[in-house]
Amino acid sequence: MSGMERQEFFATRNGVALTYDDVTLQTARSEYGAHEVDISGRFTRNIELTLPFVSAAMDTVTESRTAIAMAKMGGIGVVHAGLSIEDQYGEVRKVKHTLRDGLVHRPKTVTQGMTLGSVLRKMEAKDRTFRTFPVIDGGNKLVGLVTQNDFDMFGESTRISRAMTPLDQVVTAVVGTTLNQAHRIMLGAKKKTLPVLEEDGSLAGLYIWSDVVRALNENPDGYTLDAEGRLCVAAAVPTDEAALDRVRRMGRYVDAVVLDSAQGDSKYAFSTLELIQQIRDEYPHLDIMVGNVTDGPSARDLAEAGADAVKTGQGPGSICTTRRETGIGTPQVTAVYEDARHLEGMGIPLCADGGIVNHGDPIKAFAAGAESVMMGSILAGTDEAPGEIIEYEGGLYKEYRGMGSASALKDSASARNRYGGSVTRMPRPEGIESLVRYTGSVEDVVGAFRDLLAKGMSYVGAKDFASLRENTHWWQVTNSGIREARPHDVLPLPSDVLGRAR
Repeated sequence: MSGMERQEFFATRNGVALTYDDVTLQTARSEYGAHEVDISGRFTRNIELTLPFVSAAMDTVTESRTAIAMAKMGGIGVVHAGLSIEDQYGEVRKVKHTLRDGLVHRPKTVTQGMTLGSVLRKMEAKDRTFRTFPVIDGGNKLVGLVTQNDFDMFGESTRISRAMTPLDQVVTAVVGTTLNQAHRIMLGAKKKTLPVLEEDGSLAGLYIWSDVVRALNENPDGYTLDAEGRLCVAAAVPTDEAALDRVRRMGRYVDAVVLDSAQGDSKYAFSTLELIQQIRDEYPHLDIMVGNVTDGPSARDLAEAGADAVKTGQGPGSICTTRRETGIGTPQVTAVYEDARHLEGMGIPLCADGGIVNHGDPIKAFAAGAESVMMGSILAGTDEAPGEIIEYEGGLYKEYRGMGSASALKDSASARNRYGGSVTRMPRPEGIESLVRYTGSVEDVVGAFRDLLAKGMSYVGAKDFASLRENTHWWQVTNSGIREARPHDVLPLPSDVLGRAR
């Protein structure tokens, strides 16, 4: 007796919808070790991930620190929209300024007529601490350099022209200078800054010693990078009248926007389909993910309207109460399969959003048709997630709340828009506030999911996601099977016995 292949399995459920605990994948003869399988996927049509995990657009999960950590592991983070437009722009920009090649592509510059004091006040207003600036003329030609030493030595009323090191005393490099070459030049000249110039003398970039050393010590081969070698980042955009203003502010720094609605195929404050077209008209090269839906025809409608990816999931998250409160929604594995089935042949990837609890859940999402999975509670307890570590009843925790929770709806206009509110009406909560255990770094947490996904692929004999979907067989699991799969009929080992037992 054998399990069923994917299409047959879901076609014979006769109205039964399933989630991760309800199914298991059948093992098979395998010619691939865990280190040989390919777990790469796609976030959107044009953004490939060597690690197909995404951090959720939630205010207790993803700001710049989480997004940076995810991109450095080969995934991507979606900066939440619970921030003001300016603050969300700032978080996205921080990700882009964490460069793997050590080169600042668009350094902040000053002109000769400015005073040191005026520069300081601008930096302080933007909460910037760096004090190294190329000095340019009106044509972007480099004419000198000011550093921290100049700010320390001269008064604030001193003009840049007097304080700067003139161009003939500045060590420079030409466009095309690699990270290793820049390191050698700076080491030989004993300089901590190295402006990079075009052939005509115009400024093309700036190497900073600390960035160069950091980049050399890292392993960037698996990073999720844009065409300029910067970390990729996505940002959530609520479907409201300010959506385009938010996109316009972040446009230079964001690689994809996620149009974020509790029901992606409906009209709340703003039509999702209209918004897709407006963003596409202004930013034809910006990828657009749209969600959330759990209905196959809706997924296809969004793809046909111009979405570069579709996000699936209504109510599977650990802090979401949408299904209980409204009586709607489809359990996640069935939802992923149905949406993926309707997207077949369109080249549009699906992101499975929510419901990931166990290390073995992602492989089921990928086998059902997803190309990435979005995690919330799994990452909310990490060092990089927003919020402080809380000590409670002898344990360490961090706050985690749904964007449909009462407190999030109160704090965030974007959360209210996401759940169909308005200026005059507060939507009913569809989520809760909670604590999750402190779990350490994103690298440790996501690394475990990565390793066990690869192990699962090896167990079923799948070399990549295509073969996983095509060849893997499925079983539906009974309640006894769910119980059997977990530790059972044993007592947890008390901590005071642990040492003696060893």
